[in-house]
Amino acid sequence: MNINQSQIIAIQHNKGPMLVLAGPGSGKTLVITRRTQQLIENYGVNPYHILVITFTKAAAEEMKERFNKLTGSRYSGVNFGTFHAVFFTILKYAYHYNASNIIRDDLKYQYFKEIIEQLQLEIDDEKEFISGISSEISLVKGERLSLEHYYSINCSEEVFKMIYEAYEKKLRKSHFIDFDDMLVLCYELLSERPDILAVWQKKFQYILIDEFQDINKVQYDIIRLLAKPENNLFIVGDDDQSIYRFRGAKPEIMLNFEKDYPDGKRILLDTNYRSTQKIIDYAATLVKNNSKRFPKNIKAANQGGEDIKIKVFQELKEQNSMVVANILQYFRDGMAFSDMAVLFRTNTQPRALIEKLMEYNVPFQMKDMIPNIYDHWIAGNIIAYIKLAMGSRERSLFLQIANRPKRYISRECFPNSQVELNELREYYSDKEWMLDRVHKLEYDLQLLKEMTPFAAINYIRKGIGYEDYLAEYADYRRIKVDELLETLNELQETSRNYKTFEDWFLHIEDYKEELKRQYENMQKRNKECVTLATMHSSKGLEYKVVFITDANEGITPHRKAMVEADMEEERRLFYVAMTRAKEYLHIYSVKERYNKELAISRFVGELLLDLERLVPGSQVFHKTFGEGIIKSNHQDKITIYFDRLKKERTLDLNFCIQNRLLSVMENKNTL
Repeated sequence: MNINQSQIIAIQHNKGPMLVLAGPGSGKTLVITRRTQQLIENYGVNPYHILVITFTKAAAEEMKERFNKLTGSRYSGVNFGTFHAVFFTILKYAYHYNASNIIRDDLKYQYFKEIIEQLQLEIDDEKEFISGISSEISLVKGERLSLEHYYSINCSEEVFKMIYEAYEKKLRKSHFIDFDDMLVLCYELLSERPDILAVWQKKFQYILIDEFQDINKVQYDIIRLLAKPENNLFIVGDDDQSIYRFRGAKPEIMLNFEKDYPDGKRILLDTNYRSTQKIIDYAATLVKNNSKRFPKNIKAANQGGEDIKIKVFQELKEQNSMVVANILQYFRDGMAFSDMAVLFRTNTQPRALIEKLMEYNVPFQMKDMIPNIYDHWIAGNIIAYIKLAMGSRERSLFLQIANRPKRYISRECFPNSQVELNELREYYSDKEWMLDRVHKLEYDLQLLKEMTPFAAINYIRKGIGYEDYLAEYADYRRIKVDELLETLNELQETSRNYKTFEDWFLHIEDYKEELKRQYENMQKRNKECVTLATMHSSKGLEYKVVFITDANEGITPHRKAMVEADMEEERRLFYVAMTRAKEYLHIYSVKERYNKELAISRFVGELLLDLERLVPGSQVFHKTFGEGIIKSNHQDKITIYFDRLKKERTLDLNFCIQNRLLSVMENKNTL
């Protein structure tokens, strides 16, 4: 790769702070490795005094490998590592920690399970709850927040505080620290011991940080301590790709860097060597709607290219069929499967697509663990009802559904491994109102026995009252019931084509085996496969063809994005997904998903607001919404219209195209 002028300026930087804005495909790794070489060979810096920090072990190893290849492995003293590795090294010297002091993930999970049991919390979605609580504890530690002023999104503040304190007590009692403790303890050590700080300041005289936009507060506070007094801090990143706010990452840290270091320099790596100019322009059109960002003007080394292809489908199966058809067409045209990727907002989305890929024998590999919907606790409840209806009398099945919905049946009613309803009636023989509940349960199970899987699930939802139970549970867990109903909708949809419970259960087993094979393949990394990945895990990757699916409100942007900071991060995430594409980019939306109407994502609307492209003949607009509904002399009205929709925090393009935008085109006073 030829080195451009902005890269040269960054590489030749010597002393003092510098901010390098490095957009997608701009050669940031080249800049970091060459600047490190420059420090040693041209400025006489001892390699042992240089620290290069990345966010993952794999990235650190790749950076080191690239540097060694560049320099012929002549400078082995340069320190390459992650934040955690560097900070743990500091703690090892101070406190004599070793790897055995770091709590394993499985033991950490076990600690949380024990705490939930001790506190007698009624949690059905245990895995999700523990994952959420663990992330929140990480956020509290990383931001050094006070528990007194922290509002939990997973449970009440009182419960969160009890879980937090019980977890900390278990860690200390077992002489463990977690990854967040590494940061907090390191900050406290360096803040309280100037003598120890001075040793490490002398050691790390030049600090280079990759992916700086992902840094959190405590990491930044430690780095600022280490960089003093010379402040030879060289940070490389892209505020538009800051997508880990849930881990405590804040683009504001990067945006305020020049306030913290007024004498610092800034350079923009303004050439993208990955994508075509059209992809870059559309991505820029989207992300410029964020207010908190550095303005940028990025040009492509690869000029021109094709328009992005935006398409709206009536329902999910049409979208998935089109994805598979396009993949096969690209393959027939000579493109390798490995040059293609399907990206989605969350790892729960692609189940139906996976089945379609399996149907057409399209090889694929998953970057993320796709959760098996049939392992979900809601699926477990539904399957328990059906198995009991089929004649099973296992105690474990009764325990799952006895109080879903509430029947006030005690666990003490089930002392044996097999349950008989007559014994249940005997237990409650003196309580007429409880006998009615037992009779109703038996009646429901008899009805279910004769139904198809689809009808049975529908009866469990409506006739038995399972949806009412989900509503109560959602309120208890501080989550939206729609999140639970979406899982239930998808589960019911998977059963639609099966006439018997046996056939449906056989499909469940086949699907489970396929996921198992996929998990095994994740370790092997078969190169001749289409990649399926979440937007988060696609960061840093590139493909000739990218399909972004389910570009709908509530999915992307995610329904949990409530405040403006959340929405800006969702937009950055969509921007990251778009900029994975080198040549061809497809963005697909659906009008309906599992019998639920959806609005098209506001991000699609913002892309279509690039009015210089919305002219008669524009393939993007016309293929999406039909021919002949846009005229250039109405651009101002269209802009006003979409601005209003954005201010109202909604963008239902289905509705506006069908009902209102046509009126705008006709100069009617609908604004």
